[in-house]
Amino acid sequence: MDAEARGPVPRRGIIGWMLFDWAAQPFFTVVTTFVFGPYFVSRMVADPAAGQAAWGYGIAAGGILIAILSPVLGSIADRAGPRKPWIAAFAVLKILCLCSLWLAEPGSAVVPVLLAFVLAQVAAEFSIVFNDSMMPALIDKKEIGNVSNIAWGLGYLGGMLVLIFVVGFLAVSPETGKTLLGVEPLIALDPAKGEDARISGPLSALWYFVFLLPLLLFTPDARKMMPLAAAVRAGIADLAGTIREARERAGIVRFLVARMIYQDGVNALLALGGGFATAMFGWSITEIGLYGILLNVVAIPGCLIAGRLDNLLGSKKVVVLSLIVLSIATIGIVSTGPGYTLFGALPLPGEDSGGLFGTPAELAYIAFGLLIGLAFGPVQASSRSYLARSVSADEAGRYFGLYALSGRATSFLAPFLVASVTALTASPRVGIATVVLFLLVGLYLLLRTPYPADGVG
Repeated sequence: MDAEARGPVPRRGIIGWMLFDWAAQPFFTVVTTFVFGPYFVSRMVADPAAGQAAWGYGIAAGGILIAILSPVLGSIADRAGPRKPWIAAFAVLKILCLCSLWLAEPGSAVVPVLLAFVLAQVAAEFSIVFNDSMMPALIDKKEIGNVSNIAWGLGYLGGMLVLIFVVGFLAVSPETGKTLLGVEPLIALDPAKGEDARISGPLSALWYFVFLLPLLLFTPDARKMMPLAAAVRAGIADLAGTIREARERAGIVRFLVARMIYQDGVNALLALGGGFATAMFGWSITEIGLYGILLNVVAIPGCLIAGRLDNLLGSKKVVVLSLIVLSIATIGIVSTGPGYTLFGALPLPGEDSGGLFGTPAELAYIAFGLLIGLAFGPVQASSRSYLARSVSADEAGRYFGLYALSGRATSFLAPFLVASVTALTASPRVGIATVVLFLLVGLYLLLRTPYPADGVG
């Protein structure tokens, strides 16, 4: 039943749904991208190129599991009905794995750390499938784009606040012994043992636990339709039927294929970009954390503006514009290095003025990074609303399962290609450059896709 047919949902129910992104985002912002990921790449192993390769392979392994199981789980959810029990179950797994990252000391075994991260990644993504599939039943289609982008913006705000807490009150500069805010750390953490980075796992777990509660307590859920065992059997059968049905909905198939390709590029850029900058400029936790804060500062208004544009112009135009900006920004960051930008066409002074981001090349990198911050929220939030406007609530679980598949079916490919090219060339720059191919091919296919995706143009 769609939101229009179901009737108004209590405001606290909508807010609870929106707070899911607020609760979930610190895992991606703090753990994956800006604190633990760069720590793993630069400190867990001796060579940054080997670290980037290992991190990329770990993300790829998680992507394969997500791709295989997400459509099955989405189909099962449509048959079973309620989504919140699934979200709660995966929350337990995610929280336990995040807490275990505290044990990832420099020089310790890499495989158990990657395994814990991969399981947390899988649990996080499966939870997103169930949360996203609740949208058509909760929100009127005319408001879906705005609500989706605002929720995504809330997510970035939550991720930024946790990141500020880590770099502003916990992580210390090796030179000064003070935090980014110039104060003594709240907790005595030893940077030589990576404790200022490792704390990001338990901290993100605590944040997720606290702010997931409003959704679990206040957001309406679908009624129970059949017992779990029967739902599993029916869901697996439905998945085959959905795939057959999708062949007759060419617009949705084209959208999912386009999204599969460009989301690969977005995922790789977010997961590996922080480690790339850390290795190239030798940034400390403080500097990479501040870089992440700057990206999130522009991401929040980016999502708010995109939400209005989504309702006014439609989801497709927002996604297209976002992909163009991301492509330009990615070319910009790979074209920048110590003493130059734009592949050397624009030489830059090499002198370090001291302090944070002391060279012109670092400032140029940040400028391109801000473009990424502006666009990476809208490209995902408006993709979500694109599909939500194209399906009914009764089929949302199945199609958001395929949506997760489209985001992960080949999600191992971009990190794998980045990791492999990096390993073959011993150049993180050449490896990251492959992301541009995914963004541009996905953009080309999206331009040929109708909007809504079940329409004709």
